[in-house]
Amino acid sequence: MTADADTVARTSADAMWAEDGASRGMGMSLDAVGPGRAVLSMTVRADMVNGLGLCHGGYIFSLADSAMAFASNSHGQAAVAQHCGVTFIRPGRAGERLTAEATERGRHGRQGIYDVRVTGEDGTPVAEFRGHTVTMGKRPA
Repeated sequence: MTADADTVARTSADAMWAEDGASRGMGMSLDAVGPGRAVLSMTVRADMVNGLGLCHGGYIFSLADSAMAFASNSHGQAAVAQHCGVTFIRPGRAGERLTAEATERGRHGRQGIYDVRVTGEDGTPVAEFRGHTVTMGKRPA
């Protein structure tokens, strides 16, 4: 990792964050970014809870997807999700702060593979997410 790669990751993240109304609207924060990695978190609000009193899985998926987006765009090329899957391990609860840490597993041509672990405040896993991305060739910043 070079300082230049860190600068590209931060510049790309700043440009994306400025335009990312969805992640900001769900109360997410961008906690860390670097080449091929990103950490985002959000607190489960009352309007994110389903009829069973648990965090709706779509919000957990969205948190993981956003973390993947920042990790996959950290190299200065625009990347979008191509395929994603999630396994829910335990529910999130109202008031709980969830953290998603995305890690790049590999990039091959225009394709990328990312693993995202979503954890609760106590560090226990909430979900495991694997996403595949494809670059579009233009820079996000």
